Amino acid sequence: MSHPLNYAKRLRSYGGSFVYEVQGPCCRLYDKEELPWPSCSTAWRGKQPSWNRVGPRFVPDMASSRCPSYSVQAWDHHGNTWQQILSLYDQRLTTAEKKWWTWKGPQDRPAPETVAEMEQRLEEGTNW
Repeated sequence: MSHPLNYAKRLRSYGGSFVYEVQGPCCRLYDKEELPWPSCSTAWRGKQPSWNRVGPRFVPDMASSRCPSYSVQAWDHHGNTWQQILSLYDQRLTTAEKKWWTWKGPQDRPAPETVAEMEQRLEEGTNW
């Protein structure tokens, strides 16, 4: 399966109980403020090592950085619907797809529009 999946593509859960309709690709972010312990929270300023407070509040989630994540509209057999972020952990991203998904380039240069554009940059040796 190539990624990113197209808008309105429908996926069925492995058990068959849920259907997911893709709204678009997204990067799953990790929020340091929502941790249940004070190791990285900025609210606990004096109670932790300073290196825990360095850096941005939102960072790409390392657990899902190798796998595609999508914003989806989901529903079950009873007609209940909800929005969620779905990470497909059983699928792995190629190097170009991974770099496109979590763009860490300079702010003054726009992110590549497509995975093909990122592959072209990788072939030329110019990641950014």
